Amino acid sequence: MIGKSRLLAPALLGVLLMVPAGCARLGFGGETEIAIESRSAGELFLAAEFDLEEGRPLRAARMFDEVERLYPYSEWAKRAMMMSAFAYYDASRFEDSRAAAERYLDFFPADQDAAYAQYLIALSYYDQIVDVGRDQATTFDALQELRETIERYPDSDYTKSAELKFDLALDHLAGKEMEVGRYYLKKGHFSAAINRFRVVVEDFQTTQHTPEALHRLIECYLSLGLPDEAQTAGAILGFTYQGSVWYEDSFALLTNAGLGAEERGQGWLTRSYRQVIQGKWL
Repeated sequence: MIGKSRLLAPALLGVLLMVPAGCARLGFGGETEIAIESRSAGELFLAAEFDLEEGRPLRAARMFDEVERLYPYSEWAKRAMMMSAFAYYDASRFEDSRAAAERYLDFFPADQDAAYAQYLIALSYYDQIVDVGRDQATTFDALQELRETIERYPDSDYTKSAELKFDLALDHLAGKEMEVGRYYLKKGHFSAAINRFRVVVEDFQTTQHTPEALHRLIECYLSLGLPDEAQTAGAILGFTYQGSVWYEDSFALLTNAGLGAEERGQGWLTRSYRQVIQGKWL
């Protein structure tokens, strides 16, 4: 998880400076606590910030929510809404974090912290991405929200991080396709395996899995007795990833079958070859 100092939006870092220092321990350290309704917005905000710094993010989030509830039209409510989203995120209450961040965007879509709110929504999905052996619906959600961050706020402080996470999430999805494809290949279900490896080559070609996907396609097509497709896959692999171990293995497979790595036939791989390598899109 990203540290608090990196996740707190720059515009929020100076908020505490606006609250009198004497309020710092209000409601803490004494035998009785002042009723929430009797506190000012600034006092409640500071109490929530105190909880956050003391490692009680869920309690902090709920206190920030109280600021918004009791003082809905104040400047403190606006700040508390954003801090609530962060505190819920820090507590791994991702659905609550998204709700607060989405509410902030609804009310303040052009605010300086809007990019941060959108980034938190993306993170709330990204941090729930599971291993490649399970359903990837959350990964798709993360990709969608990361793309939204990149496209809506291209000059924000969070764009580079969103771009990196977008690439990692894509790689994750490609890994899922590869895992299923390898399973089908091992079972001898070559057509089903081809469909999975094709997705990687066509939809996730910028990921680290593409060289292996091309190699597995060669294995599948040779097993099915389709030399033209196997040779074309080898041609793409040789042109784009000639230095990889996957090309060495593929070259050996083709050579043993008396074949070379060259464009052949009129299948989908031939179209990919002409588009990617020859720049022919028609």
